[in-house]
Amino acid sequence: MTTTAQPRTAGFDPGEAASRATGAILHDTLHGPHRGVVVDSPPGAGKSTLVVRAARELAAAGRPLMVVAQTNAQVDDLVDRLATADPDLPVGRLHSSDSDPYDKVLDRHPAVRKSARAADLAGMDVVVSTAAKWAHVKNAGPWQHAIVDEAYQMRSDALLAVAGLFERALFVGDPGQLDPFSVVGADQWAGLSYDPSASAVTTLLAHNPELPQHRLPVSWRLPASAAPLVSGAFYPYTPFRSGTGPGDRRLSFGAAPDGSAADRVLDEAAASGWGLLELPARHTPRTDPEAVSAVAAVVRRLLDRGGVTSDERSAEPAPLTADRIAVGTAHRDQAAAVRAALDGLGVSGVAVDTANRLQGREFDVTVVLHPLSGRPDATAFHLETGRLCVLASRHRHACIVVCRAGVAELLDEHPSTEPVQLGVTVKFPDGWEANHAVLSHLAEHRVSWEP
Repeated sequence: MTTTAQPRTAGFDPGEAASRATGAILHDTLHGPHRGVVVDSPPGAGKSTLVVRAARELAAAGRPLMVVAQTNAQVDDLVDRLATADPDLPVGRLHSSDSDPYDKVLDRHPAVRKSARAADLAGMDVVVSTAAKWAHVKNAGPWQHAIVDEAYQMRSDALLAVAGLFERALFVGDPGQLDPFSVVGADQWAGLSYDPSASAVTTLLAHNPELPQHRLPVSWRLPASAAPLVSGAFYPYTPFRSGTGPGDRRLSFGAAPDGSAADRVLDEAAASGWGLLELPARHTPRTDPEAVSAVAAVVRRLLDRGGVTSDERSAEPAPLTADRIAVGTAHRDQAAAVRAALDGLGVSGVAVDTANRLQGREFDVTVVLHPLSGRPDATAFHLETGRLCVLASRHRHACIVVCRAGVAELLDEHPSTEPVQLGVTVKFPDGWEANHAVLSHLAEHRVSWEP
């Protein structure tokens, strides 16, 4: 699969397309006859913006609203966004009884009330909390409306636990991201309509296929160089486009390259949006020391060369600082090894974490340690389409992948051995196909590692 930067299409206005989609979603949410509305959002399509706007319009219509997010960080971010967009809107932040239960940034908003008890937030226009906290709320509601954010990350059993609190709901999420996490096996429920490990949206639509389904058609995060690949590899049935065209964003460096492989892959990524730093084929430990060193070297050179980004957000170029760079890995021990390597090079402030924890976040440049690099086998965990999708879709300017050679051959030599389960919808595209699509594209931007 070969993908190039999307051309500008005559007559296509990304802003107008996104506006039309948002208008249809809000109409069905506020005026439609159905009890639920589902919205599929690709990476960086303005999901949070949609949630904030829908919450404000429901509040303005006098409809009490509860918002369900999946993590405390997501809750705090939504409350901050709501209060910033509408400082006079009464918003409740329902939190746990922990000693440090919410982000103190919320204290700067006078209209935000925080409490561990739902009763203290009675009468607030909007109340926001995690699914886990909402599941323990008793003798409250029902709210007229709910917004379920990151609905594809929510397990169906979590939805069942809160469903009695609201009458109608807007479900918003990204179907290409990682599936809900479960600490126990769920094979005994596979294929059943009430599988608790399935996502909230999957179960909802299985029982209510008539619910209106919408999608946001434009990614405002991914550049024109990335949207065609990510859309084709991970969203074949719900394609999307970049909100920007070729040349609208630029990554450049103030310092000349030193001829190293790290600098050559940086120049390739700056020119094309993608770079593959390929190490020699070898089976390695999970925390491959050479691959970790290569990742750290790329990040060090990104900072040493004085990277500068230019885009539609600002008339002036902006320096590429450490907080605008992320390193993504498949495992926590790999992330820890990269952090240690960066510390050894005097680098701090770079986000280094697993795909699970980077999900939902946005950076200017990402450096990715490929999940299959150096592995002797291709397990279901490493072939998870959502994992590779998250790692390949966090950037606004460029993504550099560090990987050992031989992954394509590994994929061909290790067909899936997972059992086929009756009644389970086959996820498409599967990890084998998605990995091949991404590797095929990255091969055009390959630089061989020479330590």
